[in-house]
Amino acid sequence: MSEDNKAVSRQLFEQLFNEGNLDAADELVAPDAVDHDPQNPFTDERGPEVVKKQASMYRGAFPDLHVTVEEQVAEGDLVATRWTAVGTHEGELMGVQPTHKQATVTGIGLDRVQDGKIVEAWGNWDTLGMMQQLGLVPEAQAAG
Repeated sequence: MSEDNKAVSRQLFEQLFNEGNLDAADELVAPDAVDHDPQNPFTDERGPEVVKKQASMYRGAFPDLHVTVEEQVAEGDLVATRWTAVGTHEGELMGVQPTHKQATVTGIGLDRVQDGKIVEAWGNWDTLGMMQQLGLVPEAQAAG
């Protein structure tokens, strides 16, 4: 079961974010699934349509987006996935105009999987690092 659950989480990254196959969300995400990612601009919505909107938003902003699943751990109905995303900011992202800079972002997600579909997800990723790489926020300076 754990390997099947890991495959569901992995397919979400590969199908939606890497390949742009939005229809895969209908197979991988439950109709009433909840996403607890604090960076999710669609927090009032549930289900596969939210994931489709997120994938479309990020793929529109980063047309060459590629997410690599670095590692997964599963226990019971939970799957933890450590990932790295790389892309060039060529489209608008939540009101931010393209910077034409490349960013590499890391993150960790936790998915709860039931009956072969994600029913709940939590995400935490390096938003500040992405903004710094895109030149939207100054880099941290050493104290002293």
